[in-house]
Amino acid sequence: MRPQFQQLDGDLAEQIITEAKIVLAEVGVDIGDDETRSFLADHGAGVDGADGRVRISASMVEAALDTTPLSFSLFDVLGEETHRFEGNRTHFTPGSAAINILDRSTGEIRSAVTSDLVNLAKLVSGLPRYDAQSTALVSSDVPEAISDSYRLFLGLLHCEKPAVTGAFTIEGFEVLRDLLLAVRGSVDELTAKPVGMLTCCPTAPLRWTDEGSQNLMDCARLRIPVEIIPVPLTGFMAPVTLVGTLIQHTAEVLSGVVIAQLVQPGTPLLFGGSPAIFDLRYETTPMGAIETTMLTCAAAEIGKRLGMPTQGYISLSDSKALDAQAGLETGIGAILAALTGIDNVSGPGMLDFESCQSLEKLVVDHEICLMTDRLTAGIEPREDFPSRALFEELLAEKHLMIADHTRRHLRSELTFPGPVIDRMARARWLEEGAATLGENAASEVDRIIGAFTPSRIGDDVKKELEEVMTAAARANGMDTLPER
Repeated sequence: MRPQFQQLDGDLAEQIITEAKIVLAEVGVDIGDDETRSFLADHGAGVDGADGRVRISASMVEAALDTTPLSFSLFDVLGEETHRFEGNRTHFTPGSAAINILDRSTGEIRSAVTSDLVNLAKLVSGLPRYDAQSTALVSSDVPEAISDSYRLFLGLLHCEKPAVTGAFTIEGFEVLRDLLLAVRGSVDELTAKPVGMLTCCPTAPLRWTDEGSQNLMDCARLRIPVEIIPVPLTGFMAPVTLVGTLIQHTAEVLSGVVIAQLVQPGTPLLFGGSPAIFDLRYETTPMGAIETTMLTCAAAEIGKRLGMPTQGYISLSDSKALDAQAGLETGIGAILAALTGIDNVSGPGMLDFESCQSLEKLVVDHEICLMTDRLTAGIEPREDFPSRALFEELLAEKHLMIADHTRRHLRSELTFPGPVIDRMARARWLEEGAATLGENAASEVDRIIGAFTPSRIGDDVKKELEEVMTAAARANGMDTLPER
C-alpha cells in the first residue's frame, strides 16, 4: 500500500476549481500581447470589457482540458525514453534559473559562470535519481540576451538527460528551439521524442506578459511540452488565505491551458506552480515555509483532479548555507511532494529563495530523494507469513545476518545511503577523520565530476549546437563563447 498525503477532500477541490472558472469567466485575465488577445477573441473569449481583460468561459476551459494529454514522456539526447509523467511516480529535477552559486572553496554566494554550469551538468549526469537536468544556473559571463539559451547549450553538450528550461524573452525562444532541433534533427522527431520541456509563467495576479504568452504559443505550435508555473504570493499578490491563493493559482494555470490547447490541441502540459507565502516582516517569499509546501502539494492535488500531470517548486530551502535549515526544509518538502505524487519536483540544490544553487546540496538532496523512494514504496510482507520458522532460526542462531531470508530481502527492504550520510559509530567516525556533512558532500562532488564520462551525443550534433550558439552570441556582440 503506497502511503499518501492529501489535504483537500473532493468537495473542497471541486469548489476551488469551480471558483477558478468563475474568476476566469467574470474577472478575466490581463493579456499583454495583442496577438494572444486577438487569438483568444477569435476563439470565443470575451474581450469587450472596458478594462480590456480577456474573459474565458467555463466551456472553453473544459474543451481545453479535454484535449490536454493525461500523460507524456521525455527522452534523452540519444532518443531513449527516460521517464513518463503518469500515475504517482515522482521525478526529481534540480531547481532552475538560479543566478548565484554557493562557492565550493570560499563558502560564499557569488554569480555563476560557465565553469559552474559545466560542473553542474557533469554532476547531474552522475546522480541517477535526477531524472532530468534543469538549466539550473544562469551564467554571468555571457550577454544577458543569450543567458537563457546558453545554459541549455551547455546542458545539451555535457549531459544526456532531457532538459527542463525556458526562454527569458520572445526572441530567446528561437535559439532554444534551434538547439533542441539540432539534437533531434527535425520538428517531427522533436514532437515524437521531446528532449526538453519549457517553463511558461503567468504573472500574478491573473496576467500573461508578452513574453509569457508568446513563449507558450510558440511551444504549442511545435508541441514542445510546457510546465505552466504561476507564482501567486499569499498575502501580497494573492489572497492571504491558502484557499484563496489556490483559486487564483488554478485560474492562472487554466488560462494557460486554454491558450496552449487552442493553438495546438494535444500539446503536453504540466499543471505546475511556484506559489509562496509572503513574509511581511522581511518582505521575502520563503519557499521553505510549511505553508508554501502545503500550497504546492494542494495545487498538485487540484491538477491531478483535472486529469493533468503535475509539477511543483518544492524540496528547496531559503537558507544561505548547507546547514540544518537547508536539510529540514528540503527534506519536509521532498517527502510531502512524493507522498502527494507530484510528477515533476523542481527544487533540489536550491538555496536563498530560488536564487542560488549548490553542488554540495545537490548531492545531499539526492540522498533525500532516494529516501523518499523507500518511503513511497511502503510496507509489504516478504515471506513473513507464517513467521514461526524464521523466529525459530533467530533463537537458534542468535542473529539473522546471514540467513537466507535476510539475503533475499535486504536490498529491497533497507536503503543504504552513500558516503555523504554518516552512519558510523563515533569512534570510527573520529578514526576516519570526523568529516562533516559539508566535507563529505564536497568530496562526493569531486568524485562524481572526476569520473564524468563525456556525452555520447554525435560530433555532428555538437557542431550544430556550437554553430547555433555562436551565431546567437555574435548577434549580441560576443565574438567567441567562453572557454569550457
